[in-house]
Amino acid sequence: MSKIGLRALSEHLGLTEGTVSRAINDYPDISVRTRERVKSAAAELGYRPNSSARRLATGNAECIGYVMPWQDGHISEPFLGELLDGLSQMVSERHWDVNLAVSRSAKDELDIISRMAASGRVSGVVISRIMTHDPRIEKLRQLGVPFVTHGRSLESDDHAWFDIDNFSAFLEAVCHLVGIGHRAIAHIHGPLDYNFSVARLAGYRRGLLDNSIDLNPAFEAKSDMTVNGGYRAMRYLLSLTDRPTAVVCVSDMVAIGAMKAIREIGWQPGREISIIGYDGVPLSEHTHPALTTMAQPLQSAGARIAEMLLAVIDGDTPSEHQELWRATLMRRETDGPPQTGA
Repeated sequence: MSKIGLRALSEHLGLTEGTVSRAINDYPDISVRTRERVKSAAAELGYRPNSSARRLATGNAECIGYVMPWQDGHISEPFLGELLDGLSQMVSERHWDVNLAVSRSAKDELDIISRMAASGRVSGVVISRIMTHDPRIEKLRQLGVPFVTHGRSLESDDHAWFDIDNFSAFLEAVCHLVGIGHRAIAHIHGPLDYNFSVARLAGYRRGLLDNSIDLNPAFEAKSDMTVNGGYRAMRYLLSLTDRPTAVVCVSDMVAIGAMKAIREIGWQPGREISIIGYDGVPLSEHTHPALTTMAQPLQSAGARIAEMLLAVIDGDTPSEHQELWRATLMRRETDGPPQTGA
């Protein structure tokens, strides 16, 4: 069936374009009978609304903004690609769009958020990689823009958020390694201005203490959220006189870098030293050997975040939309018992 526009539909009904437009958009000054008549004809004739005109008429941008968090190499990061895929699929079901903004610095993120709000081009905003004290959240509060954060800060009681239980995930990872015989367990953590890095480090430490293993500061190596960062951190851990037999990493990409450093000294991840990542990005399944990881449902998370934001845009109280999900241990080939003499 061919599609028709507003003018053809109006001529068919013998009504003005303004009346037809207002009927389709449920304006109360148009009678119920007229609205039903217009919508019936629109469905029958295959009316396709002009999205730009509709947005102007309703004052609704029908678009959400996603501000990509700043860090080196962020555009190619598979974690964000999976999240965006779920986000865009959900909003497209409502025939809305996603406005993706790529920041070049932490300050640029704040400027982008301000420009999005001032332009009226978005109806709501999603931000990721939440910091313990996040200025982006305060900026969004000040601007009065509907928003959802992917993650929590220390001040997240009053807004919508979606998060994974990072503390429990790393507690579980450590307990799993202890269960297969490891005691010398290290952690490559992310920058501690990120709240998720703090929670994952705390879960790692609790896992050691719950299993009567003393904390060893030398076994905590800092990395940025990149493959190269994981490689450098693992090189440091391998330089220790008393090396760890297992390492839990803040992300899969960091773990992939750590695996490279392990292979360089002739060891195999999962044999001489075990590695567990976090995220469950598709790439982790295709490493050599395949990476064991604490997997979070990235596409499902993106879709759920979009649902939450649309509900807030529609008028729901933001604090009613706060969800904490669990990661799942996905065993592959990089977690094995410690090797005697390694």
